[in-house]
Amino acid sequence: MRASLLLTAVAVTASLATAPAVAAQPRLNPVVELLAAGKPVFGLYAPANRRFGRGAPLPPDSVKSPLQLAQEAVAYIRADYIFDGSMEGNFDAGITGFTEFAKGMEAAGMRQGKRLSHPLFVKTPEIAPDVPKATQRIGQQLNLGVSGIVFVGLESPEELEAGIKALRFKAQGGTRDDAVGDAPARWGLSEKDYRARADVWPLNPKGELVTFGIVESKPGLAKVREIAQVKGLGVLFPGAGTLRQLFTTTDASGKRTFDEAGWEAAIQQVLAACKEFKVPCGYPAGAPDIEMRMKQGFSVFVIGWGEQGFKAVELGRAAGGR
Repeated sequence: MRASLLLTAVAVTASLATAPAVAAQPRLNPVVELLAAGKPVFGLYAPANRRFGRGAPLPPDSVKSPLQLAQEAVAYIRADYIFDGSMEGNFDAGITGFTEFAKGMEAAGMRQGKRLSHPLFVKTPEIAPDVPKATQRIGQQLNLGVSGIVFVGLESPEELEAGIKALRFKAQGGTRDDAVGDAPARWGLSEKDYRARADVWPLNPKGELVTFGIVESKPGLAKVREIAQVKGLGVLFPGAGTLRQLFTTTDASGKRTFDEAGWEAAIQQVLAACKEFKVPCGYPAGAPDIEMRMKQGFSVFVIGWGEQGFKAVELGRAAGGR
């Protein structure tokens, strides 16, 4: 009998040893998963109706509905997130259009099972000087089911800290009010589960919200090291387009001069702060420069929609082993 029991125990032990390991539950937000693993991340601007000529509108019969644009976005499966910058300038006008696009994304299938295949990231206007107003705006965006907030024009660590608090419910030590809007349904969760998971990563290791910060001014550059040290910052970007304007001057004759060396030095200053404080660094790259920027150390990208953008994603994935 003892021999029989011994043989049974050995057999059970052997079967457990050879059983396949159970895979870890994937994150709801794949961007969190990629950042945690130190892998490159590739996002695309949301598709949009284009204008032609000198700002003339498209013919009515060629204008795509928010649902049609969302269906285009969901059909492209190689991007890690979909980015929208329409609320940076005129927030009220931008959020009206984005609300319909977000509804379209849900209808088009932005989730695959319990996972967001196309998480939404959005720009929010400057936090300073009106923090309460900024907090209200961020709450409106979160209630639409976004997974990432992009803070523009950062010029101090205090500004970024206030922005991060606006993403966190008061029960988590933040300033977000209790409203959740359409966010739980858009994430495919109950309201209770949404509240538990709608927190800032990596402040909360189980959080599914990611913050991007953009430094795009000389005051911001002067404090970029302090900004990079703020807890809860997910990715830091140099605002390359805006910084380019800072290094472009016009002389008395009207001739424009671009200080390319100064512009590149500003970009590298942000990258150096990222490396020093071990924060992923982002860049608005395209097909011509994405491989070069990856070699420099940039690892998170926001890329224009369209064939050239798709090419940039493929080049970046190949260079990053994805």
